[in-house]
Amino acid sequence: MRYLRYWLLMLVLVSVALAIVACREEIRAEPLLLLEDAEELAAPSGPVADNSRCYVCHINYEEEALTFVHAMADIGCEQCHGSSDAHCSDEDNITPPDIMYPAAKIDSFCMHCHPKDKIDIPVHKSVFAENSTEEGYCTECHGDHRLSHRTRRWDKTTGELLEDDKVRMLTDEMLEKK
Repeated sequence: MRYLRYWLLMLVLVSVALAIVACREEIRAEPLLLLEDAEELAAPSGPVADNSRCYVCHINYEEEALTFVHAMADIGCEQCHGSSDAHCSDEDNITPPDIMYPAAKIDSFCMHCHPKDKIDIPVHKSVFAENSTEEGYCTECHGDHRLSHRTRRWDKTTGELLEDDKVRMLTDEMLEKK
């Protein structure tokens, strides 16, 4: 019975991967970007990151703006989250990615590639001001990189599993159908 479950899971994963490949051209044609020069980014001038290994489970991230923009610049999930081999091969889905970011470390990590002094966008001036009362993190505005409903929660510093409702990851559309 376990082998049958395994082969059925593999069949589903292959089907999902093929669907992702088929949809990739449609996604490239209409990038989900909040930038004025989105047309320039829609046709990459160089290699595009292959995140297909991650999209098998995180299918909603392929259409997510933050992931899309970085992939078009050949920056894949692994550059920020490590290879996460154990996470990717865990059938029970309880192993965390190699690298996660607690909220307090998100901005400093983003600033490695996007330093404040290079960001000349008016709305950011108030956020970056020394006496700013605005609180938040880069990913609160840039992309929906967090799931609205998580089935697993880890301590992002230690990797310890905090919550597990024994359900696979769900998208908003899947939740609406329940």
